[in-house]
Amino acid sequence: MTTSVLVPSSLTREAEDRREATRKLGYVARAATVFRVDRLTVFPDPDGAGKWEDGFVETVLRYAATPPHLRKEMWGKRDELEYVGVLPPLRVRSQTGSGSEGSGSLRQGIVTEVGADGRVRVNCGMQHPISLPVPDGLDVGQGERVTVRVSSRRPVRAKLVDHPTPGFDVVSADLDAALSRDDAGLTIASSRYGEPATTHRLGRLAERRDAEGGMTVAFGAPERGLPSILDVDPGSVGRDQTDDDPTGFDLWLNTVPNQGSEVVRTEEALFASLACLTLTE
Repeated sequence: MTTSVLVPSSLTREAEDRREATRKLGYVARAATVFRVDRLTVFPDPDGAGKWEDGFVETVLRYAATPPHLRKEMWGKRDELEYVGVLPPLRVRSQTGSGSEGSGSLRQGIVTEVGADGRVRVNCGMQHPISLPVPDGLDVGQGERVTVRVSSRRPVRAKLVDHPTPGFDVVSADLDAALSRDDAGLTIASSRYGEPATTHRLGRLAERRDAEGGMTVAFGAPERGLPSILDVDPGSVGRDQTDDDPTGFDLWLNTVPNQGSEVVRTEEALFASLACLTLTE
């Protein structure tokens, strides 16, 4: 089952400085990690452009999703990453669990070179990149994240394994393209104008989510909720959508129906929404 989250490029438009913008994105990355999000998609919101560079949101989220032992070599120094020291640690379980440095541990790596002899060089946080044969049936390319099983560090004994990489991927795509993916599953717009998330409704949503093989949940930006971004009437979205509805969502949902604050920040909405939408029977 695939869980995807969509956030706009205008996500940090209200941040007073780059440090606060980076901190905000750290909370988004934490939510994606805590609730086992598979893919975090940044969709363009040109009308809500803020004070930061194009690609700022995607770059910081990609950095946050990169395992700590790979960040320095992959990213170097960039203006967008000036304040990444304020990012909270994600502590993805398979990266920091028991025996992560011991025999038989799984580590994330990045393919730095693809050879013509069926081997690749992989940086997996050891002293140097290591050369590994590519198992039959496994197709990897340069720059791709892979999983390496390390059985010994001295001497190095490791192999590529066909195992899902931990954490989440960060991609950039138009909203329409993200909602029309084959693995999009149940598509949900998180909005204060949506139907309230009652216990009865959440039970039915869990059944639909499982039947469709996952879900995609979209969020708006500060002072620019999804109705504003999509230029739709807020009064028209509080119901199940039809197949030909221009918004492309199966439903609009308000996961904080009795909010005590005038504004629920996007990073807060992620925690509130994913907490109830990932419940099991």
